[in-house]
Amino acid sequence: MYSNNTTLKKNKISSEFACRLGHLAPQQKVSVIVFLKLDDRCDNPVNSRLTRAERRATIEGIRNSAAQALSYIKKIIQDFGGKELAERPDALGSIPIEISAAGVKALAASDAVKAVLEEQEIVPANGVNRVYIHSHEC
Repeated sequence: MYSNNTTLKKNKISSEFACRLGHLAPQQKVSVIVFLKLDDRCDNPVNSRLTRAERRATIEGIRNSAAQALSYIKKIIQDFGGKELAERPDALGSIPIEISAAGVKALAASDAVKAVLEEQEIVPANGVNRVYIHSHEC
């Protein structure tokens, strides 16, 4: 039912995240940030400074395009016991989702998804003012 195309998934999930997913049970839940594919009008960089109204229109266009892409992956989210952690995609065309490890792979195989990132906790580094992403190594 869902594509098992590893070439497609390879570019949508980092190798480190894929390694960590490989150590999880298929039904174990993870929090991810899914970047949705946007239509071509929304995915092009802007070369000039936009007015406030143009920025608002651009953000709304991105959100609408991402919402359309989200509608294509709702069945994957449902089938793998996932849930959306936000009401709608943000201004970057992304949405946080909690889903099973197997569901992450199905999301990455979808044409409606640009990338899947592991949501990671940011913690202070031993009292130093620098902040590092805390993650379990593979």
